[in-house]
Amino acid sequence: MEIFDTHAHLNWREEYKDDIDEVLENAKLAGVTHIMLASSDITDSEISLELRKAKQDCGVKLSCMVGVHPEVATSFNDEAKWQLEQWLKRKDELGIVAVGEIGMDYHYEDCSPAFEAMAFIYQMGLAYRYDLPAVIHERDACADTLYILKAFQKQKLLRKSPGVLHCFSGSEETAKIVLDMGFYLGFDGPITFKNAKKAPDVIRMCPLDRLLVETDSPYMTPVPFRGKRNEPAYVKYVVEEMARIKEIPAEEMARITTENAQRLFGKDT
Repeated sequence: MEIFDTHAHLNWREEYKDDIDEVLENAKLAGVTHIMLASSDITDSEISLELRKAKQDCGVKLSCMVGVHPEVATSFNDEAKWQLEQWLKRKDELGIVAVGEIGMDYHYEDCSPAFEAMAFIYQMGLAYRYDLPAVIHERDACADTLYILKAFQKQKLLRKSPGVLHCFSGSEETAKIVLDMGFYLGFDGPITFKNAKKAPDVIRMCPLDRLLVETDSPYMTPVPFRGKRNEPAYVKYVVEEMARIKEIPAEEMARITTENAQRLFGKDT
């Protein structure tokens, strides 16, 4: 199988500082051919860009997203805006293929909804202006996230394929809304859990050409490694479970989701 892990935080040095080369080798041996390095803030984004440059010969293709996560939206100041712009102007040179992860998250009270909305709206604008997909994080903030996305759609400020709802945990109704907008849906380790409820039904109704697989490493570790640190090699268990739900061979699901990722993020990704 050739698999594209579309969301992995390998840039978190504390989690991978001692064995990043082994993690990348494990991924290659597991059939992972592409990894999208996810980012959560400006420092995180910079480390992603450095990691991609340093590991270009690791045998797995690395691409980057840059952006500020809603939980740290208070850090989204003029300096952050300026830095994102500088990187995005050089997106092809730097291997930047998405803006993210961005969005809305009301699970914790670390940041006010107003700050989150401001950062999300500004970065959605950057994604449109630089013709890149957005990688969207949404947790306990579905109504406000949809409100913002619908506003962009109404103003014709969404690309034909505007991005992916990363680690999707919403309802079938929400899935249909964002699919109609052109978004893809990304799924992770929790679909392998015994208590997975909504996700299997959403996967069943989702068109095959809109599905993506991801690990969200170091979190969301799938069965049979649940409770341990996650890594891209484990994405194959997400592929296998998604294939089981869709009743197709795992190799076919790997091929489809890889082609989907390349279509969304670019053929050269």
